[in-house]
Amino acid sequence: MKAVEVSNLTKKYRNLVAVNSLSFSVAEGEVIGLLGPNGAGKSTTIRLLSTLIKPTSGTASVFGYDIRKEPDKVRACVSLVTDRIILYERLTALENLVLFGRLAGLSREQANKRSIDLLEEVDMIKWKNKQVRFFSSGMKQRINVARALVNNPRILFLDEPTIGLDPRSTSNMRKLISRLKNNGQAVLLTTHLTHDAEILCDRILLIHTGNIIASGTFEELRSLASQNNDSRPASLEDIYLLLMPE
Repeated sequence: MKAVEVSNLTKKYRNLVAVNSLSFSVAEGEVIGLLGPNGAGKSTTIRLLSTLIKPTSGTASVFGYDIRKEPDKVRACVSLVTDRIILYERLTALENLVLFGRLAGLSREQANKRSIDLLEEVDMIKWKNKQVRFFSSGMKQRINVARALVNNPRILFLDEPTIGLDPRSTSNMRKLISRLKNNGQAVLLTTHLTHDAEILCDRILLIHTGNIIASGTFEELRSLASQNNDSRPASLEDIYLLLMPE
């Protein structure tokens, strides 16, 4: 079973077509990147698959659950991380995670153990008893990611997860995504940073004005970009500049 199946998914806002007949899939244990400029439709796609908004037309399923007909079952499979921090500022890091664990249906003992494990995984264990309001933006984002993982989702949607992070926090985020993949969890990542997409993603979808203009592995995109170019592009940034419309 595919983690995500998308077929002709479209979202319109009056005269604006934010997502235009997208079709793609995500396998279990696969990291897929939606790469494109601001306003390309990346976040809208994530919001559609998270059931936060409804599509205008087309279909999509998450682990076989239809996003229109079975939104509750979809939400039980997924977690979403954006640049918006969903935490309680006056609770400690540990208290936040235990709270969200309890809301996800874990017992207090399970929530506490899961929270400690996640704090170690995001390298925040030594600050477990410090209130979130005293954290830097990078530290808050690490706790925010741990919060999204507390229910052990089958797929994680990451919407521009490294925006505003310092280099160390960005490195930690990349390592975490690699660990999730190694654990068999699927990840759908949106970014406009070519370096992140190149080092993290198994496949990359180049998206522009709501349309997928090219997709494939790095090598597949490299071959595609080479067809009408005298030199072979060395990086995903080179590929992006060759294939992405201005």
